[in-house]
Order: sequence, then C-alpha cells, then structure tokens
Amino acid sequence: MTRGKMAKGIVISPDKCTGCRTCELVCSFNKTNKFNPKDSAISVLFYDEAAVQVPMMCMQCEDPQCMKVCAVNAISREEKTGTIKVDSEKCIGCKMCVSACPFGNITYSSRLKKIVKCDLCDGDPQCVKLCSGGAIEYKELDSSLQKRKNIANQFKEVFGEVAK
Repeated sequence: MTRGKMAKGIVISPDKCTGCRTCELVCSFNKTNKFNPKDSAISVLFYDEAAVQVPMMCMQCEDPQCMKVCAVNAISREEKTGTIKVDSEKCIGCKMCVSACPFGNITYSSRLKKIVKCDLCDGDPQCVKLCSGGAIEYKELDSSLQKRKNIANQFKEVFGEVAK
C-alpha cells in the first residue's frame, strides 16, 4: 500500500441496516451473474433480541490469519489497495482460510467449488452503491487506534444488548 495515503475500506453502521439483504443479492450477482445469497461475500446477520441487523464481510485485516494458513499462497494482499484477495487458480479448496478467519467472513461455496471472500469489487464495492439505508460505506479509514476503539465499542454496545 502506498505510504502517506490513507486506505479506503468498508465501514458498517448496524443502526442503519434495514435487513433488506440487497447487499447479498448485489454481491452474488456481481460475482456470479446469479442472485444467490449463498454465493455472496457479504451476509446480513440478524439479532432478533436486540432488533439489529448487521452486514458482515471480510474486514481486510492488517494481519490476516487466512493468508497465514494458506498452504499454497493463494491469498495475498494487493499492493496498491491493500485488499486481501484469493487467487482461484492457485486455491485448492482446502478451506483452512475459512477456519482461520476469526470473524467467519470467508465461506466456501459448494455450488461454485470455491472460496467466497470480499475483494471490495476492485475498489468499487457494489454493495455500497445499492445499500438504501446507508449502512455500508466505502471511505477513507482513519488508522488511529482511537478510531478503531470507537468502532469496536459500537459493535460491543450492539452485541452486548443481545447477551443481556
């Protein structure tokens, strides 16, 4: 990634998600030309007790565990954007990356016979464009620790309500 330039990434606002799941359909259609949420790199999780829906996709981790466990080096960081990508030509479908992701944001499509993971649509995420509630944004990320703590606290508040 280019030094001195802020990275762009997906920012989720669970309080704005309507649960419409349009993001799942847009993602699957963009990647496979079929409307099938099972082949989407984004999943909307429902927490009925807290009345919250949360769109979840790859967090493009700074230290990606999926990349570390890939025995054939099919997962790498794209230098220009910092996006973690899967090379389907190299991937052997062992699913170690699925097990390694601490967030569960990588899946395996048995229909497609391949790993499904968000690649930010090469810098033009389609889920963002069609999110009617504005719950998914693609914007400059503040790399400060305080910003990350604020985001973590937001999710903690949402999920903490579920645990009560």
